[in-house]
Amino acid sequence: MTSQLILASSSPFRRMLMQNAGLTFDAHAADIDERAIEQPLEEGGATPDEVALELAKAKAKEVSDRFPKALVIGSDQTMSLGKRTFHKPRDMAAAADHLTSLSGKTHRLNSAIALAYAGEVIWEHISTADLTMRPLSSDFIARHLERVGVKALSSVGAYQLEGEGLQLFSRVDGDYFTIVGLPMLPLLKELRSRGAIDG
Repeated sequence: MTSQLILASSSPFRRMLMQNAGLTFDAHAADIDERAIEQPLEEGGATPDEVALELAKAKAKEVSDRFPKALVIGSDQTMSLGKRTFHKPRDMAAAADHLTSLSGKTHRLNSAIALAYAGEVIWEHISTADLTMRPLSSDFIARHLERVGVKALSSVGAYQLEGEGLQLFSRVDGDYFTIVGLPMLPLLKELRSRGAIDG
């Protein structure tokens, strides 16, 4: 198996996780229409973790088609509260709505990874984390969003647990890597098993 790794993502947080783990890799964002993939899946009754996995596979495969001799890592994350699946807020009003909906409740993050080689998906994995947000007043939500600004629009939950978003929570059940969106421990295990990294 080739040792060349490509991360099919433009996410600075995912790149940081891989850099911190000492991996040598290139990063190329996948050229896919995520909403065009998500919508029929959701309308067909797919679960949030199934949607995350299909998106991760689509990203890995698209980049693998362009770089067939590399081992490509695709990843995606969905967030669910009961039967509602959340998407990145389109504006600050939507971010406030996200936080109001999550206030005082436990929601789930579904983080999926897929590995592709020569245009084919050869491995897939899903990890989940459950996060309980403390009760938040509308005044606090407004002040919080004013402080964090447009960063709130860059994540599906309108928060970054690695930043000031940590203050919104009373309990977190799940590992940090799953929450950021790239479950590193199963990924590293798989890369070692394939001889793609030193084991």
